[in-house]
Amino acid sequence: MLARITAPAAVVMMIAGLSASGAQPADTPPLSPRNANYTIAARLDPATRTISGDERLTWRNPSARPAATLRFHLYYNAWRNDDSTWMRELRLSGADSDDFSRPSRERGWTDVTSLRQLGSAGGAVDLTNRIRFIAPDDGNRDDRTVIEVPLDTPVSPGATIELQIAWSAHVPRTYSRTGAIGDFFFIAQWFPKIGVLQDEGWNCHQFHAATEFFSDFGVYDVRLTVPSGWTVGATGTELDRQDQQDGTTTHHYYQADVHDFAWTTSPHYLERRARFEEPGLPPVDMRLLLQPEHAAQADRHFAATRAALRYYGQWYGAYPYGHITIVDPAWQSGAGGMEYPTLFTAGTRWIAPAGVTRPERVTIHEAGHQFWYGIVASNEFERAWMDEGFNTFSTARVIEQAFQPNYYEERYFGGFVPWVFRDLPLTRAVDGDRMAGYRAAARQDVQATPTWQYWPPTSGAITYNKTALWLHTLERYLGWDVLRRVLSTYFGQWAFKHPAPDDFFAIANRVSGRDLTWYFDQVYRGSQTFDYGISFFTSDEAPDDEGAASSHTIVVARRYGDGTFPVDVRVRFTDGQERRWHWDGRDRWKRFDVSSAARAITAEVDPDAVLLLDVNRTNNSASLEPEGDAAARKWSLTWLVWLQDHLLTYGFFV
Repeated sequence: MLARITAPAAVVMMIAGLSASGAQPADTPPLSPRNANYTIAARLDPATRTISGDERLTWRNPSARPAATLRFHLYYNAWRNDDSTWMRELRLSGADSDDFSRPSRERGWTDVTSLRQLGSAGGAVDLTNRIRFIAPDDGNRDDRTVIEVPLDTPVSPGATIELQIAWSAHVPRTYSRTGAIGDFFFIAQWFPKIGVLQDEGWNCHQFHAATEFFSDFGVYDVRLTVPSGWTVGATGTELDRQDQQDGTTTHHYYQADVHDFAWTTSPHYLERRARFEEPGLPPVDMRLLLQPEHAAQADRHFAATRAALRYYGQWYGAYPYGHITIVDPAWQSGAGGMEYPTLFTAGTRWIAPAGVTRPERVTIHEAGHQFWYGIVASNEFERAWMDEGFNTFSTARVIEQAFQPNYYEERYFGGFVPWVFRDLPLTRAVDGDRMAGYRAAARQDVQATPTWQYWPPTSGAITYNKTALWLHTLERYLGWDVLRRVLSTYFGQWAFKHPAPDDFFAIANRVSGRDLTWYFDQVYRGSQTFDYGISFFTSDEAPDDEGAASSHTIVVARRYGDGTFPVDVRVRFTDGQERRWHWDGRDRWKRFDVSSAARAITAEVDPDAVLLLDVNRTNNSASLEPEGDAAARKWSLTWLVWLQDHLLTYGFFV
């Protein structure tokens, strides 16, 4: 039975007089449908780590069906007990046991204490006693992350309803990037949030360990009360602040055309400001909330954010909000590397050597989420790859453009001591971590499976790695200019509209001028793996009829995997010449013969590495003569990394 705690009257009074839609003082034409509009007042008690909140929700039914019930997410309840669906799935992923059996003070929960439907004449219908927990995905009776509330009168398509909701929440020691450590608070997925009603019904999934979120766009008018002197960062911009006699300050934030609201507060932040300006793109005011020990890295955070805003803006479409907040989370807070509308968390270390993209990589990635997550806003419960995969691909392109050289780094002694291998520059075409992750998970799930149903230990590889690789393969197959036009057309056409996979595939076919269904059938609708290699290669001297020197070369290229892709086969000769054939890659094997004056020395399938999805490139080539010391150098460097690791560790203890 849930505890019932009444929100303080002062919290309720804070929002009195505000419009339910949160009308902006200087309103602008809407970018989005604004179906779910919130006016929220919340008070944080750091000592008890509790939030007392009150929200007025104005919700418009965007579907073609009447809404007889309403459904809400209560995400913090995922950490109320060890039997929630989130916790059960975390066990399957092999997570640290520290995430389980925590004491109550380190748990999270949300209790809705009052829910009323407001009437046009000032009356209200109390719906509190009608609240019931449901588990629409798995029937788990111990999961309390979704509630359903029946209404007296269904909300007709296009009609609007107003609700007043009071709740209390306990902020946990961080789970899933939201929580607190010491007096650092990062608060996300923290208020009762209505689901998305579609023509098929409510899209309001339980909170799953391997997925993120999906919600409608709206206007957020939010007042946050925290101890005076504490810095606050939040979605949107601060309109005003008011000091209270009890030693607290209320910060008033506002943002239109977003689908979520997150915030942070701490007395220790250093605040830095800068501005993004780029010809052809609108300016953006950047606000950085930095940990004191990372003060020297401020310019690196700004440079990475500028790079994301510049290249994403030029490639896909402009960032529309005019402001962005970068948050450097506290050490060991677990809040790093996460995206929210107009605000994101980065992640760095105390020692961050030059030439290594830390903090640049995570900063670019999370800033880039403002586009695929924040603006396009795909359903991340069901199609997380449409955000995470697209963004992983885009992040690697930005790093390649803006941050070279980018060296390989190893860290020792718990991550404190970095060692930079300046003879090992990283490129996105040869990304060992991305390839290894994909290779291990290639057959685990069909990508078209709803993301929340992926096998938890490998869901990330299917969502991030596989998508980035098939997009990069498509770039090499079509050319960057064509793929860029595909992505920018998709971004422009589906901004603020919640697209589905077929919407992207249709644009890819139309803009490229090719039917790519055969490709999407394999990488999205199937779980085929790609593996091409050279299985036979000879080049024998065979004098021609006039006795002149001549060689006859035979190459057999083989398709070892069940995936098919057009590939080139190339042979190189001792005189520096080469011969190349194009193979559609459909047969299990293909023989190529050539007579030449010189003897062949190497044969290779996919010599330009177009098919980055190939799970085993070690069999792609064959040689009849040693090719210098390339292989020896590669393995020597690999062993050198291993040896240095052990010597550093040994030296520390000795």
